This record gives sequence, structure tokens and C-alpha cells, in this order.
Amino acid sequence: MTNSSFKDHYQILILGGGTAGITVAAQLRRKLKSYDVAIVEPSTKHYYQPLWTLVGAGVFPKEITERAESAYIPQGADWIREHVAEFHPDENYVVTREGRRIGYDFLVVGLGIQIDWGKIPGLKEGIGRQQICSNYSYQQVDYTWECVRSFKGGTALFTMPNTAVKCGGAPQKIMYLADDAFRRSGVREKSQVIFASAQGSLFAVERYRKTLEKVAQRKGIDIRLKHNLVELRPEQKEAIFENVDTKQRITIPFDMIHVTPPMSAPDIIKASPLANEAGWMDIDKYTLQHPKFPNVFPIGDCSGLPTSKTGAAIRKQAPVLVQNLLSAIRGEPLLAKYDGYTSCPLVTGYGKLVLAEFDYEGKPQETFPFDQSKERLSMYLLKAYALPLLYWNGMLRGRG
Repeated sequence: MTNSSFKDHYQILILGGGTAGITVAAQLRRKLKSYDVAIVEPSTKHYYQPLWTLVGAGVFPKEITERAESAYIPQGADWIREHVAEFHPDENYVVTREGRRIGYDFLVVGLGIQIDWGKIPGLKEGIGRQQICSNYSYQQVDYTWECVRSFKGGTALFTMPNTAVKCGGAPQKIMYLADDAFRRSGVREKSQVIFASAQGSLFAVERYRKTLEKVAQRKGIDIRLKHNLVELRPEQKEAIFENVDTKQRITIPFDMIHVTPPMSAPDIIKASPLANEAGWMDIDKYTLQHPKFPNVFPIGDCSGLPTSKTGAAIRKQAPVLVQNLLSAIRGEPLLAKYDGYTSCPLVTGYGKLVLAEFDYEGKPQETFPFDQSKERLSMYLLKAYALPLLYWNGMLRGRG
């Protein structure tokens, strides 16, 4: 269907065709007899981003993480290839950047997270050269492996910002893999590996944090907590950090640096009546319904849910949202509840992984009948080979 032939009103309008939007659309298609749904998504490509850690470590080519978006738009849904620009929840419509006004009965918002490359002076100008790399971009992820592979010794710096990020474990996963790669190439003995994190601990959940602290100790990694990257000087190869507590500035010279950029809610959400005080989509953390606009259901990274922003979290959020959305359509109480489940497969080296799974309370919610806080080859193989298949063939098709 061409963009000009779309309707101006839908029963269900889904904003965002990433993991959250496609999963919800696919599950709705399996449950609704009359499927009046549109997805607003400008991108023609869909990426399986969890594999970018392994791409940056030279395990896979990045091309295997990319598919055509058109292959995953559920049959019967209209795909409006435009950018959302304005929310008008009082009148139940949105406006696209191209000027189209689209009305809805119910709105699902899965617009993801915004990567703020410009918030660190020197990052935008330096990324992709001077051994400044990041796994948080399809365009840049190859350069991470180039930096790791060509590293001849010196200081390898890895950062974690003072904001929410996609997959809270990813900033340190690439570091553990790089450490392994340095050992394989014989340069580790003349190298210093530093993890400079704005956070107060290595990981939020104690069960898994203890393991990661042992991994860092075993590998001889220098952990510097409460160090927030505030500036890069690409030509001098210097990173400027600010101590989160004292605000004192510290300069660390580097020979390579992997930067996890600061992230936030998309600007259009921040500027909308749907945002909470922190700029994320306001949301009831159990029902996934907007507290002020009951016909609006946020999901995934753009939401203000107090849990890690991962695809695994969306896998558990989507069925709750779909069930409650269908209840709202029928005028029934919203009975489905999301408990904050999220998962972070923590790669600790080639062939080693700790599978962290936990809920809002930080209580482990492990899938397997063994201690998942231990490093395992089986869990590494799960991440590298099984989870991508489950994503493309299961989750995005509305099958769990």
C-alpha cells in the first residue's frame, strides 16, 4: 500500500517498528479477528542489536544482524514509512514530520531510546578514527573490531555513562572480549584495561555482580566507578571524566577507547504530554497503561519502567500489554501484570557467559535449573546462536 492510500484513523496505531512495535503487532494479529492496525516506522532496515557485542569482538560479520523491515511487518497491518513528530493525546491523534495527521482509538508507543552522540564534546567528531569506537551503531561496530585487533598495547579504556542505556551489561561485555583478544595476540602484558563507569557498582544485582567482580579481578581490569565521561580530545587521545560525587575532573590518556554514549528518551516524547518528569513515557509499571491517558500503552526502551532496557524485557512486556490492550478495547479490567522481568546475557570472554535474569526487586528469575551466575559455554552458545533464531522466527512473528 502506498503512503498516500493510508487511512486517517486506525483502531490501533503503533509508533515504532523495532523490537517492541513489531512484537506487539504480531501478537495482536494472532488474537484479533478484525485487524485494524498501522505501524509508523521510517526505517527500511531492522537490526538484531544484541549481536553487535560479538560483531565488535570479531565473532560475526555485522551483516547477519540486518534484515529488511518489510519482511517483519505483519500481514494486514499498514506500514506508514514516516517519522512521528507530534502527540495530541487529548484529541487521540499524532502528526508525522511529513504533515500527516493519524487518528487512533488506542495508541502503542515503542519508539526506543535515543543515543545522544552530541552530548559528549569530541565524540561525534572522533568516533570511527583515532581508535575511538563504539558498538552502539551499525555503522561503527566494525571499527571496534579493527581497534581491538590492531591494538599494540598501552591503555584500553571502556566507558559507561550516567544515563540509562540499551543493555546495561554491554559496556563491559566488549571489554572482557577485548581482554581475551589482547591475550591471544600477545599484547595484554603491556596493556592496561580500564573500565571507567559513572555507576556506583559493576552491576545492579548482587548475585551477578559478585561474579563480574571476580572476572574483572581475574583479568586484572582496573575498575573506576563514579567516573562519568564528559569530553573527548581525539587528537590528543585524552578522555575527560567527572567524578559523580565530587565533580572533580580527571584526564585519562588512551591508546584505544570504547565509548558507550549517553542515552535518553526520544526528544518528541520529552516534549509531549505523555512524558514523566524524567522525560520517559509515563507508565503504570504493572499494567503498562499510561496513567493519564488510558488508551495509550507504552512499551520497551522509551518507557519509564524501572527495569533494564533489553529485548528480553520486551519479550515479557508484550504479552501483558496485548492482553491489557484487548481488555481495554472490550471495556474490561486490566488483569495482566508485568513483574519487571529483564535479562542480560553477560559475555565474560570468548565462550563464556553469565545469564542474568531478574525482576523489579532485583530478585533472580532464572530459566534454567542450574546456577546462572556462573560462567558457562552453553549460555554463550545460547546467546550467539539460539537467541537470534528465536528473535527472528519467534518473537517478531508473535510466537512468545
